[in-house]
Amino acid sequence: MRKFIAEFIGTLVLTTFGCGTAMLVGCNSDNGGGYILTALAFGLSIVAMAYCIGNVSGCHINPAVSMAFLARGEMKIGEFFGYVISQCLGAFAGAGILCGIFEFGQVTDRTGAYGSNGLAGVHGHVVSGLVVEFLLTFVFVLTILGVTSKRAKHGSFGGLVIGLSLTFVHIFGIGLTGTSVNPARSIGPAVVSAITGTTGPAKDLWIFIVAPFLGAIFAAIVYTAIEGEEEPEAEDAAPVKSSAAAASTDAPVEKAAPKNNSNQNKNQNRSNNKNNNKKRR
Repeated sequence: MRKFIAEFIGTLVLTTFGCGTAMLVGCNSDNGGGYILTALAFGLSIVAMAYCIGNVSGCHINPAVSMAFLARGEMKIGEFFGYVISQCLGAFAGAGILCGIFEFGQVTDRTGAYGSNGLAGVHGHVVSGLVVEFLLTFVFVLTILGVTSKRAKHGSFGGLVIGLSLTFVHIFGIGLTGTSVNPARSIGPAVVSAITGTTGPAKDLWIFIVAPFLGAIFAAIVYTAIEGEEEPEAEDAAPVKSSAAAASTDAPVEKAAPKNNSNQNKNQNRSNNKNNNKKRR
């Protein structure tokens, strides 16, 4: 349950701060400032949550990311559905918070639909939208799999890299589809928009569910292939140490040999001297 609560909170924060920034500053590609600020808002939300709930749930806060881990066998099916439900509820709650702030505060929503994704940047072309979201999700999830790999051992820098990679894909994708790469982030604002009377985002919502899931699965397949099988660990050095110990125990025996030889020579010289003295007498 703690993991599900963490995913709910993380996705709520991502939606509230990411989409909220887009609503405030706008995402028109002609307005470079708002474009970059929105990309940074999404990326920094990931960074903040990675170091906040990452040690609880892994900070997926994205059904596509959870799908990738499921495809790699690192997640059980029941846990996957629990994550996805928590993420979608978190995104819906985040969009609801934005609705309350902007409606009651009479703040202008510069996106017109609570930061929902759409196909305006590709002139309504469905295939282009699918390709864009597939590509963006593939790159983003591939980065996550590489950073979180147990072999990589990136340590405390993982959250920062993942956050920057989300900023990276947003810089390219905002002007095309608004950049989803996250079905929950798209579902929340689209549902709230439909409830408040703007049904346009809901019509294209399937694109921002199907494409990220496919991109995530493909990323899992590709990363598994290029990562390869785990190499066996180096053999224990204990036999070498025991051999060295054995050699060290043999060493005194070799050194003792000259002493025995010298004692034998002394005894032989003494007996020869006695014989010579007898002959003289």
